Amino acid sequence: MINKALVKTIFNAFTGKKVAVIGDLILDSYIWGKVSRISPEAPVPVVHVNKKTFCLGGAANVMKNIVSLGGEAIAFSILGTQQTGIRLLELIKENGISHENIVIDKDYLTIEKQRIIAESQQLVRVDYEDKESIPAYLHDYITERILKLIKSRGIDAIIFEDYAKGLITSKMMTIILDAANKNGIITSLDPHPSRRIKFKKITLVTPNQAEAFGLAGVYNKDLTQPPIKDPALIEVAGILDTEWEAEQLLVTLGAKGMALFEKGKDPVHIPTRAKEVFDVTGAGDTVIATYTLALLGGASGKEAAEISNHAAGIVVGRVGTSSVNQEELLNEFSE
Repeated sequence: MINKALVKTIFNAFTGKKVAVIGDLILDSYIWGKVSRISPEAPVPVVHVNKKTFCLGGAANVMKNIVSLGGEAIAFSILGTQQTGIRLLELIKENGISHENIVIDKDYLTIEKQRIIAESQQLVRVDYEDKESIPAYLHDYITERILKLIKSRGIDAIIFEDYAKGLITSKMMTIILDAANKNGIITSLDPHPSRRIKFKKITLVTPNQAEAFGLAGVYNKDLTQPPIKDPALIEVAGILDTEWEAEQLLVTLGAKGMALFEKGKDPVHIPTRAKEVFDVTGAGDTVIATYTLALLGGASGKEAAEISNHAAGIVVGRVGTSSVNQEELLNEFSE
């Protein structure tokens, strides 16, 4: 187990590092209220609304975590000109995220995930999105801008956040990964099981258990203890290693913690650090942001996994999309 002094050294080393994040920007909106009766119109609860709040979701939450931990986040994505897009861009600016590479397109429908919550219990989620509204030129634009930053050493790492909305393509990833690998830039992917993007040779991939099994084409099941000895999980890791050639595969396992499969090393199981779980929304965003920054700070794969595991344990103890900062994360470690 790593101690506070080592974590502080890692934090100091990655502070100020520049991370490009390519992915779908999502406005997470929350309607908070109280339920005291059932509607006479249908067997559904009536929510008396007290307030409505907005926060950064999707790739924007990854960016927020990077900034709150001391790194610099550079956004590569698209927003529409409707009120949702305007509000989301305002939040991005307020959180100190570099927004110069965000494309504003009047025909694009900005993604919003609206959650109705009563007494800390989510009742329903309403999604606003249109995958067909992504313009054809966007993929080439993002690829060209990233390549320029790689060539000028303007970034230290790249995170791909795939939410299956069509922003990230196999062609885009292949071109960017090739350039990044030649220039020694760390690359990370949070994949989506509904889209089998083709690529090879990446630093880190962080699927959860269901995503990993789905992408490997293996039936998902309860894992034995310890998880790293489970035959099905070992099979999944082998399939994904062949397909992706990732240096590090981190599979998040919910209550069972994490399993790290690193080239040339034995698998490592990291037990969960969550004390109480109220909401897992955005936990994967926190994991990939923290892990990538830790690698930039000189951490080994196991150390990066432990640090990101502590970070995830903090955010799942809160209701709603959340981020973590250096101080509260450092307090999770002993002297």
